[in-house]
Amino acid sequence: MFTGIIEEIGTIHSVAEKEDIHQYRIQVSSKFIDGVQLGDSIAVNGVCLTAYDIEQNSFYVDVSKETQQCTSFGRAIRNNQVNLERAVTPTTRLGGHFVSGHVDGLGVLSTREDNDNETILWISSPVELVKYIAVKGSVCINGVSLTVNKVKDEQLCVTIIPHTLKNTILNAIQTEDLLNIEVDLIARYLENIINNRS
Repeated sequence: MFTGIIEEIGTIHSVAEKEDIHQYRIQVSSKFIDGVQLGDSIAVNGVCLTAYDIEQNSFYVDVSKETQQCTSFGRAIRNNQVNLERAVTPTTRLGGHFVSGHVDGLGVLSTREDNDNETILWISSPVELVKYIAVKGSVCINGVSLTVNKVKDEQLCVTIIPHTLKNTILNAIQTEDLLNIEVDLIARYLENIINNRS
């Protein structure tokens, strides 16, 4: 489980293809790696992955073929930067919202408006996810916990404050970029409860 509060921006150092998986080496700071152990879950651009090997200032993760197809990892290449968050612990402050690290779909950045004190993003969402997205509700974009400001047809609008822009890879995204979307877990659970009662 994660919170959508990014701890660090890492860099994809290398990518190796082996049968049906891609192995990624992700470079991080010594401060980040000090808190990582073998088998730990780490959200990489919002995708929950397992650290199967650790070296000085880097860790390794496997990405399956299915995950490649369903997330932005399908286009991830060497030197790409990625948002990173380690899994929560019993003492973690929950500053964002509950995030599972299981991406629900890929969105596309439609427009980006940079102002002095905020950046406004309009993101096209897969049609099947729209019912889970509500104004003032939470959504996770590339691992970042954000509040939905507007919903129009199949698009959602979020506002990024300067601190978030500076400390995540959202500062570099451009129109037509693919973005990992995870809808609010509570919305999914509520739907499941309602469907089971009917």
